[in-house]
Amino acid sequence: MTSQLTLGPVLYNWPAESWRDFYFEIADEAPVDTVFLGEAVCSKRAPLFEPYLDDVVTRLEKAGKNLVFSTLAEVSSDIDRRLMKRVATSDGCFIEANDASALWYLDGQPHAIGPYMNVYNEDSLDFFASNGARSVCLPPEMPASGIAALGRKAGELGIELEVQVYGRIPLALSARCYHARAHDLTKDSCQYICERDLDGMVLHTLEGRPFLAINGIQTQSYTCLNLANELDELAASGIGRFRISPQSTGTVAVADSFHALLNQELSPAEASAKLNEYGLEAPFSNGFYYQQPGFEWHP
Repeated sequence: MTSQLTLGPVLYNWPAESWRDFYFEIADEAPVDTVFLGEAVCSKRAPLFEPYLDDVVTRLEKAGKNLVFSTLAEVSSDIDRRLMKRVATSDGCFIEANDASALWYLDGQPHAIGPYMNVYNEDSLDFFASNGARSVCLPPEMPASGIAALGRKAGELGIELEVQVYGRIPLALSARCYHARAHDLTKDSCQYICERDLDGMVLHTLEGRPFLAINGIQTQSYTCLNLANELDELAASGIGRFRISPQSTGTVAVADSFHALLNQELSPAEASAKLNEYGLEAPFSNGFYYQQPGFEWHP
């Protein structure tokens, strides 16, 4: 099985020109096989990027990248439903479903299942495969034992499994916008305040310890997931696709490090040293993989 490096959708509200330039850089420099595009967190952000979407798609396709278009991970309003339908029914596009509502439009069509869907056991995997799923990105809280079990089932079903190996961990979604509330604003009149925090707003405990990151309606880990040490074991468990979640700086360097690791040009220790130097300024974590609290780091 050939390993593939993938780049998940940008989860943050970056300035539109920065969003465009980021993907231009990915097209020109990042050794990733597949790029996921689309707004997965907040439907209000999607129109900000649309003027540049065609240019981004053209640039990525010319660079030979496989493109997948991601749907919202939470659909709770008419605006959400319209965006989800528009993405899910896009002609000639391969779609990643992040909410069950998208399955109504994708029934029987080849598509991907994103990490926001609950795929925790073999029966779930069997259901999604029978509905047309060709690949499934497992939820990031899956431990090694669960990943291995689903890896065996995926082999029987003939579908690909994907696991996030780098970036802040998506933990939860809410109907409320945490960013707006933190600035005494409402969700409907948020003034796009989340654009101030390019990698999420860090949340501290009462003791002043950084604990979580807030991204609009999304709660993420403060720590940065790093499964460089576990890459070989993941491959042996049947994982063929390894996802990097974009951050505002260092994403190309992160992709270079994981690409070199997959090609055995770097050791896990060397790769982690480079990730520590160029990646997100937050401590590493891999606790979920070891069925421990997710923020823990097991070297």
